[in-house]
Amino acid sequence: MGHKAGFVNIVGNPNVGKSTLMNLLVGERISIATFKAQTTRHRIMGILNTPDMQICFSDTPGVLKPNYRLQEQMLQFSESALQDADVLLYVTDMVETPDKNSEFLEKVAKMDVPVLVLINKIDLSNQTELTAKVELWHNALPGAEIFPISALHRFNVDNVLHRIQDLLPESPAYFDKDQWTDKPARFFVTEIIREKILLYYDKEIPYSVEVAVEQFKESAKNIHINAVVYVERDSQKGIIIGRAGSMLKQIGAGARHEIEALLGSKVYLDLWVKVKKDWRNKSGMLKSLGLTSTDPNAFLE
Repeated sequence: MGHKAGFVNIVGNPNVGKSTLMNLLVGERISIATFKAQTTRHRIMGILNTPDMQICFSDTPGVLKPNYRLQEQMLQFSESALQDADVLLYVTDMVETPDKNSEFLEKVAKMDVPVLVLINKIDLSNQTELTAKVELWHNALPGAEIFPISALHRFNVDNVLHRIQDLLPESPAYFDKDQWTDKPARFFVTEIIREKILLYYDKEIPYSVEVAVEQFKESAKNIHINAVVYVERDSQKGIIIGRAGSMLKQIGAGARHEIEALLGSKVYLDLWVKVKKDWRNKSGMLKSLGLTSTDPNAFLE
């Protein structure tokens, strides 16, 4: 058998465990995974390489009905994953039902590539509930294969990976075998900083925030990074900074530690907070942040 390669795209509603699954399958911490919905905003690729195989996984934003332009673009990222998949992973969980987002599911049902429905979080259920849930999804997507899993406990994830390997077409590798993502280092810097904001703040604050790296200067001994945290209102700026800058310092310290581990170098991280009113509804701002394109380098424009 020859070398296999292909694109395996992960879709589903918010907060069902797509990013946790992606990180497990790739074996690297590619995507932000928190308990909060709408954590993923981009379409993020993680590449699993073996001598005879290359699997290009794509994590996508949770499917939702958009309330502003940012969410419209997030939905476009998710829908684009239906167009170029060799295998589609539709992730759900033990709580939601197929009618939660029926329009998107109808598009999944019409796909002519293999679809695997992964029912996540089965550790929170019993056998009777799981049997009923499997039957429900079998009726909704009769052409799909169904895998009950627990991404948190890695239950049945290896079997999913083996099935993906079976389904992949024979093909040469699409990327260099030492490449593990299609994103540059700057992207992961912004995601690490944004993850800290997701963890340290609640309510609307994390969803009104985006991060951009304005300077990434490498030397033989260290890396200097200047990053801007964008918010929509002056009141949010004060909350992010905190009293005497205490919260911003906490974000910076936590992020710097993880960025140094990622880049393998000492990092000097300077964070600034700027107000861009209603940025989530401004096409120009979304484009500058790389939130309007499937081009992996768009946010560097």
